[in-house]
Amino acid sequence: MRFIRFIPALLLSAMTAAAHTLYFGNYADAIRATEFDPVSGELGPDRAVAPLARASFLDRSADGRFLYAVAEGKPGVLAAFSIGTGGTLTPLNTRSSEGNGPCDIALSPEGRLVAVANYGGGSVIVHRVAADGSLDQKMAFFQHTHASGAHPDRQKTAHAHGVTWSPEGRLLLVPDLGGDRVYVYARKADDSLVPNPGQPWLTLAPAAGPRHAQFSPDGRHIYVINELDNTVAVVAYDPAGAALSLVETVSTLPAAGFAGFTKTAEIAVRADGRFVYASNRGHDSLALFARDPASGRLTPGGHVAVPANPRHFAISPDGRWLLSAGQDADAVRVYAVDAESGALAPVGPDFATPKPVCINF
Repeated sequence: MRFIRFIPALLLSAMTAAAHTLYFGNYADAIRATEFDPVSGELGPDRAVAPLARASFLDRSADGRFLYAVAEGKPGVLAAFSIGTGGTLTPLNTRSSEGNGPCDIALSPEGRLVAVANYGGGSVIVHRVAADGSLDQKMAFFQHTHASGAHPDRQKTAHAHGVTWSPEGRLLLVPDLGGDRVYVYARKADDSLVPNPGQPWLTLAPAAGPRHAQFSPDGRHIYVINELDNTVAVVAYDPAGAALSLVETVSTLPAAGFAGFTKTAEIAVRADGRFVYASNRGHDSLALFARDPASGRLTPGGHVAVPANPRHFAISPDGRWLLSAGQDADAVRVYAVDAESGALAPVGPDFATPKPVCINF
């Protein structure tokens, strides 16, 4: 671990006590973990904590007791673990994702349901979570069939690419890259799901390729990262009518453009709702946007270089740190986040870990 010199003993003790286990999903052979120091932004030794090949995306229960992972395969696997002392993982059980290439996973806000998107299968599956954290009965399965065909290679079939619950847990949003749609599923009282009666999907621009979505902390807007046309769609959300409407679409690339091949990956809103970040793979950067809380509109605020192929990045819960996973660089880079401007400043050397795909705080 990289320690800062001359730290008083009492402060060092407090820092150690505040350390938080981070988990890394990856394209290696095991879920990995390290300790994150929220005071200095430093990371401890990298270690394997659960053997699970191609365990790409992860989610953790709000109480910190359980971790859930998807392992990409044909078909894919959904795995549940209990979290023990020091961040150790104990397997609970697994379920088939009932589709090829699961690529995203999300727990409902209260933790009763876990949803998975199957990219290769073009489907979404939802399981109930038992009291002991294990995966219980299947509550929903939806097979997408629509493909826009606007992109000649990537949109021949449906490709469900993300799962995002609304803040109150009433809706499940599923961006589908192949269909240029964000599907909307409504949750019933018995935890089953149905296509949202008033609006089963929101259609985005042809060849946009919606990938992931995130709500603003105030719940008024949704930010959808579009992989194929390198944009962010700003969407207004009306919880009373369970309705989504497009506000604007902005580019994730510099105004001068970029001559090489690039595509987007991840989207995140800082906890205070003032800034939005989006990752570019190829341009290998994070785009910063200032967010207008009333309209949800975004103002570009520049770019910062990140390790190659930033498949995912995550902001610490206190908003002070951003960690970017460079899948092709076998590295994670830590950035300090300026509270007023949202600007990112790299901290220390890159952290080595194999083929990182997802960072879970």
